[in-house]
Amino acid sequence: MAMPKDSNTTATARPEDAAAVVGPDFFVERDGVRYAGGHLLLDLWGASNLTDPQAVETALTEAALAAGATVLHAHLHQFGEGGGVSGVLMLAESHISIHTWPERDFVAIDIFMCGACDPYRSVPVLKVTFRPASIQLSEHRRGLLP
Repeated sequence: MAMPKDSNTTATARPEDAAAVVGPDFFVERDGVRYAGGHLLLDLWGASNLTDPQAVETALTEAALAAGATVLHAHLHQFGEGGGVSGVLMLAESHISIHTWPERDFVAIDIFMCGACDPYRSVPVLKVTFRPASIQLSEHRRGLLP
């Protein structure tokens, strides 16, 4: 749908537009449900290794590979010496993002993947590096089709 450049109207995709897929379709189908991808939200409490950008990047990369994803690029930033690390691992299948709070021993990780990847296979890999005392995990299926 073309919109005038000065329009205040927001164009939104509709579920019926999804039928007009051109090229490969990387939507996921599980349990008879079709959707764009699984988005895991992980809260790791009592975690360690939260201030080393290289350890964080290695953990995210290994987690992506364990899930069957293709790593495209990593970008991480540390907030001063001994500070938290925030960043994103760009994947051909979407992304993994992370934010660490060393002062709280807390890590927030988002894992969004489409296609044949299994984001749940990333979790055990992340547990090895961050050694959390507890994990809260939730899943959101993005782009549900009717």
